[in-house]
Amino acid sequence: MTTRTRRTSAPAADSPARARTRAPLRGAAPVEALAPFVDRILPGDCVEVLAGLPERSVDLVFADPPYNLQLESELLRPNQSRVDGVDADWDRFESFAAYDAFTEAWLSACRRVLKDDGTLWVIGSYHNIYRVGRVLMDLGYWILNDVHWVKSNPMPNFRGTRFTNATETMLWAKKSRDQARYTFHYHTMKALNDDLQMRNTWEIPLCMGAERLKVEGKKAHATQKPEALLYRVLSSSSNPGDVVLDPFSGSGTTAAVARKLGRRFIAIEREPAYVALGEARVAAVTESVPPALLRTPSRRTDVRIPFGTLLELGLLRAGAVLHARDGAHAATVAADGTLRCADGFVGSIHRAGAHVQGAAGCNGWEFWHLTGDDGVRRPIETLREAARKVREAPAPASDDDASDAAG
Repeated sequence: MTTRTRRTSAPAADSPARARTRAPLRGAAPVEALAPFVDRILPGDCVEVLAGLPERSVDLVFADPPYNLQLESELLRPNQSRVDGVDADWDRFESFAAYDAFTEAWLSACRRVLKDDGTLWVIGSYHNIYRVGRVLMDLGYWILNDVHWVKSNPMPNFRGTRFTNATETMLWAKKSRDQARYTFHYHTMKALNDDLQMRNTWEIPLCMGAERLKVEGKKAHATQKPEALLYRVLSSSSNPGDVVLDPFSGSGTTAAVARKLGRRFIAIEREPAYVALGEARVAAVTESVPPALLRTPSRRTDVRIPFGTLLELGLLRAGAVLHARDGAHAATVAADGTLRCADGFVGSIHRAGAHVQGAAGCNGWEFWHLTGDDGVRRPIETLREAARKVREAPAPASDDDASDAAG
């Protein structure tokens, strides 16, 4: 969590929600307009600073606002030592109404600068997340998921009067209910989770050890978030080169992870000490992930290769015989890219595969196999990958290219 703005006057899966390389949206601010703000931690009140940013200019927002813990006395351990909790002025509000007004102000400011295909994450505890969620929906955002950060090493409940509070909740929302497009890297999240669909419960330890920033031996920020948490947030819902906004920068976790993952960032922080802390942290990030390693390959986002392309490129010939992996079924490739089955059925690789199995559907790329010169049957998916590499390879320069450019 990070510091809050001062209240000023209160003021919009890999399919449609697909991972994508985004073309500029109509009405989105040009990249040049962000030059004075991007890759910087901007000092000041976030509502006031956001008012100076161009409308529809950021791709993703991650917000960690004050919890409004309403602590009435200090917390003590059983040995009477003091718990280093959140008791700073920036987490104090006069009333729930004041907190709601503050929440409406910063969420409205973020919505104005968020692109129409962007999304917002906001994290909180049970003290504030339900109030934030209500304001979020009232302003027109639409919640896609609630993601629960399960702390593997939570602070105990020293008084023994309640369950140990071991979670925080993140709300992931798109800008509006009718928004058709937003970024979600399903395959990236699945790959991070050992090829299993990632659920909305993320078990990640509290920020500890060398990662925990300290000043004179004490925690530099009471609620510094672990980089692993931001790694998932940014990897799942932004693209390399996207602009990520953090209106409550605090210790600079979002900015540091954004730089490591090849994203641009705009961070805002009111407290000068935290601005300096975040700037030093970001400056220490001298290397980012190579661009080629920032994307997870996905068949849904790869260049589309029709089966007929294999014939056109000479990777497969008409008359070749394809088999099921176990050899139980066979079909002959026709010059038009259809398959001819033994019983006379003619259809695409998918329809032919479904037909011979008596199934409702079939992925022909994985069902049909071609026997190589070594006698090994391999799925025709391997030929599609070879075709994709040919299509994606840059064309060599030629004399014809030079004459075209000149004329």
